[in-house]
Amino acid sequence: MKLKQILQTLDTISPFNTQAEWDNSGLCVGDKEVEIEAIYLSLDADREVVAQMPKNTLLVVHHPPIFKGLKALLPESYPSDFLTLAIRKNIAIVSLHTNYDLSHLNRYVLQEVLGYKISHEEGHLCYFEVDKPFGVFAKEVGEKLGLENLSVVAYHDNVKTAALCTGSGMDLAREVTADCFLTGDIKYHDAKEALENGLSLIDVKHYESERFFAISLQKELKNYGLNGIIANSKNPFSIIKG
Repeated sequence: MKLKQILQTLDTISPFNTQAEWDNSGLCVGDKEVEIEAIYLSLDADREVVAQMPKNTLLVVHHPPIFKGLKALLPESYPSDFLTLAIRKNIAIVSLHTNYDLSHLNRYVLQEVLGYKISHEEGHLCYFEVDKPFGVFAKEVGEKLGLENLSVVAYHDNVKTAALCTGSGMDLAREVTADCFLTGDIKYHDAKEALENGLSLIDVKHYESERFFAISLQKELKNYGLNGIIANSKNPFSIIKG
């Protein structure tokens, strides 16, 4: 199948024109007329993932490998190391980022991983009913996402409603109309502001809340007769226990 046909399918699954203005989803590397022999799925693109892929294949990732302008393509520095390798091996790279958050990933994590039903959606925010003590709810979230350490802002003793935005969504915190907000990459001043404004937080972390991208997209591709091979990249963070 030609790359342009796969791009059409991906656009049907999650329209590229719904991505945020600052985003760079879509085709990052590749020729639309090239025949693709296999499709690989990963949260990120990196040298290890690309090195393991056969020639003439497609890598669909969540995070765009090119965000800022590249002044040079040098094989010894990131991200040009895997970009030059991909070009040599005729590997195309496509990103489904904020458009896929909007169409699938937030819903998938909330329903399939956390096990809650969506009450309603407002853009990238998925709302749901909880009605549990904060400590019980936070522990449940941590266990289901496999979080070894859990950072929280506990303003409420009991959580009636919550909102989820996978990845890094603290720029949406002021829009949240729920007791508790679940997102990743929460900074100190974000936490302080949330506490003062009466919003509880649970930091579901970036990688841990988005690592379901590949398995989610794999299921969607099957509906179109396409097989996606999961080749997830590794979490750059590690935990040292005291």
